[in-house]
Amino acid sequence: MSKYLKFKTPAVAEAGELRADFKLVNHGLSHLDTVYWNLPDEALYEEIVFRNEGRLTREGPVAVMTGKHTARAAADKYVVREESTEEKIWWGEYNRPYSAEKFNSLLSRVQAYCQDEELFVQDVYAGADPEYSLKVRVITEKAWHSLFARNMLLTFDDPDQHRKFVPDFTVIALPGFKADPRVDGTRSETAIVLNFAARMGIIASSLYGGEIKKSVFTVLNFLLTFRDVLPMHCSANVGKERGDAALFFGLSGTGKTTLSADPRRRLIGDDEHGWSEKGVFNFEGGCYAKVIRLSAENEPEIHACTHRFGTILENVVVDPVTRRIDLDDDIVTENTRASYPLRFIPNTMPEKRVDSHPRNVIFLTADATGVMPPIARLNPEQAQYHFISGYTSKIAGTEIGLGIEPQITFSACFGAPFMVRHPAEYAEMLKQRMLKHDVRVWLVNTGWVGGRFGVGKRISIRHTRNLLNAALDGKLDEVEYRRDRLFGFEVPLNCPNVPEEVLEPSNSWGDKEDYWKRYDALAARFIENFKLFEAHASAEVRAAGPRRLGDIPAGA
Repeated sequence: MSKYLKFKTPAVAEAGELRADFKLVNHGLSHLDTVYWNLPDEALYEEIVFRNEGRLTREGPVAVMTGKHTARAAADKYVVREESTEEKIWWGEYNRPYSAEKFNSLLSRVQAYCQDEELFVQDVYAGADPEYSLKVRVITEKAWHSLFARNMLLTFDDPDQHRKFVPDFTVIALPGFKADPRVDGTRSETAIVLNFAARMGIIASSLYGGEIKKSVFTVLNFLLTFRDVLPMHCSANVGKERGDAALFFGLSGTGKTTLSADPRRRLIGDDEHGWSEKGVFNFEGGCYAKVIRLSAENEPEIHACTHRFGTILENVVVDPVTRRIDLDDDIVTENTRASYPLRFIPNTMPEKRVDSHPRNVIFLTADATGVMPPIARLNPEQAQYHFISGYTSKIAGTEIGLGIEPQITFSACFGAPFMVRHPAEYAEMLKQRMLKHDVRVWLVNTGWVGGRFGVGKRISIRHTRNLLNAALDGKLDEVEYRRDRLFGFEVPLNCPNVPEEVLEPSNSWGDKEDYWKRYDALAARFIENFKLFEAHASAEVRAAGPRRLGDIPAGA
């Protein structure tokens, strides 16, 4: 709301009922207008509509537009370089160093910007295991960002707990505040700056809700490694009968959310987890699903969430008269999103954690070249190699600058933009857990078959589900395998409810010579990418990578 126009908003009378004794002045935010503390969903709905931040849609979701930022601004993320981070951060493309002096200057301008403004505060938790949870304060100038924080993180109702809340980390999200590259040393007016020494993050000039979510994830990716917890960019579920957990690693758009929302299994979470000595726990309290062309037939659980009160729809097209949503319309972006509480999904774990260790780990790759097998079994060294490599394709719209065609990429640990420490650190932690708990690792291609993007088609989700079901149920332990000619991993020769020809990707190519040419080219890209990590990998892991066709002996 404008500081020059004074209106009584719907929740102004209750704005301070759930305030903490640790007030915003402790963050240097003073001379403020009304501060709305820990408003519940219903009150935030009223504020969103009153402030014209979004509109109600048929059956209850609130729809918002995020303006020029319809995806993460990955190139505008910075980490303050200081004594506690100097030797521990993986500095480079995803963790650009930022000076403490620049941060203090930026924070001073943020504090000045907030004077006489109305702000929303949510005091929440990240991490469903109380032993490892992080108390997070999210301060926003938009009511819908406050609802987003409630959806995505873990909330509580106890007024006394609210009063005594002291945050471990604070995120300030101000889409109206623009960084000045000349003054702040940023690349643009948008900046996401994390300061671990100050335990504070600033998100400037971006309305995209995912920046809040991923900033908290990035913080946990750093802090928890020092407590022997492996932070993971993965979804997780658990079998109803056998109690066996499964982890699904993958970049946005590869199927983490869709494939883990399985009616046969209970969902722990859809995106971010920790693996401790006790088991697996969700970092979040909600889901942030990509919903473009979402199908009620193929993804019924997630589709139902797009028609529920409490869900935030980002950049989804809405008919202004009927208020019906159109999930097929990509005129705004391919990266349309729904943010909703985890409890909206049937068969979820109320505790959001399981005190047992995974039996299966799945690496999801959206192969845009159309040459990878739909599923392969990896040995421990191959698992480390593919985890460090993180081969996939960036799907349209998930980052600023991506077009319609998927971009082949290697994203270490299947989430390089959020990995604060060197990938070898996370890979070593994963290796220890795989060996200790006898975990089976699978590489699953959710990308294209019959040719590259534009020639072939996306692999059938029905086939992918049947392959995964067979792997998780142990049915693939009973079949014969072939050793892949280039990558050396094992590919099943048959699988229940999946045509045998699907398991050999070259079968769907009209030109076999072209298939092997492109498969060999992909192997070359793997080899070239891994040169970045060779110095930190053992000889066994280096040897677990692919071979080129020209290096294979005749007749092999």
